[in-house]
Amino acid sequence: MGDVLTYTLMGGSALMFAAAAGFLGFGVYQNFFERFVSEVRDESAGGVKGMGSVTVRKLGALNRRLMWPGYESKMRRKLIKAGEPQAFKPEDIMALQEICAMLGLLAGLILINALSQNLAWSLLFALFGLYYPLIWVNDQVKKRHLLISRALPYNLDLLTLSVEAGLDFTAALAKVVEKGKTGPLREEMQIVLKQLKMGKTREEALKAMIARVDLPALTTFVTALIQADKMGTSLGKVLRIQSTQLRIDRTQRAEKLAGEAPVKMLFPLIACIFPTVFLVLFGPIVFQFMFGDVGG
Repeated sequence: MGDVLTYTLMGGSALMFAAAAGFLGFGVYQNFFERFVSEVRDESAGGVKGMGSVTVRKLGALNRRLMWPGYESKMRRKLIKAGEPQAFKPEDIMALQEICAMLGLLAGLILINALSQNLAWSLLFALFGLYYPLIWVNDQVKKRHLLISRALPYNLDLLTLSVEAGLDFTAALAKVVEKGKTGPLREEMQIVLKQLKMGKTREEALKAMIARVDLPALTTFVTALIQADKMGTSLGKVLRIQSTQLRIDRTQRAEKLAGEAPVKMLFPLIACIFPTVFLVLFGPIVFQFMFGDVGG
């Protein structure tokens, strides 16, 4: 009788535990997993990329309370200069750092365990993973600056011709936005045009563009425009001077890169090409000298 009662109690307890686990799983699915899956489906990328994006957003939301003000302000400035790639926020970059650090540590543990037993080296992989998102953000800033530098002469010439044709600055800027090449510089000019239409002064809109882009060539050009506006100088003359100076700087930069090309080619020549040439030329002679008597 006692055994039957014991088994009955154990069966009832197991049933209650299974029911509790089922309700817990259903609650987790309703409140987290189902919402997570729906957000993954809503992502334009979809698939694994969409799942990764949603994971980064979720982890970034948790990091919102952990960020210190210095990191947030510095990362926000870098993301603005990079054009806010994939609409990332500072907390999302912190989430990427955490994910990459864990992946780097895992890869380091696997590789180090396969090659040696010194697990301390795996921390280097984790450190690289921690800093890789920061390297990626800096690379995005450099790419955007390069695109702006390449598009600046054409857009500046178009702006100069429009002003010299009799248009005011706002109308000339609208013409550049309409006819200019697609890219980050056109997007920045479009933002300036919107701010001018919303009532901001020309100086305020141009200074805001300087703060967003932070590119020396563009800063010099915009500063000259602001000074010309303050002093009442003819805008067409200033634009023509800036256009000429910009093309001179571009030519000098191209000559500098051309002068650096032989120095940059020196290491590949010494490390890759010369050994191959020497092997082809002197390999048969060395082989004949060392093994020529064996064949005879």
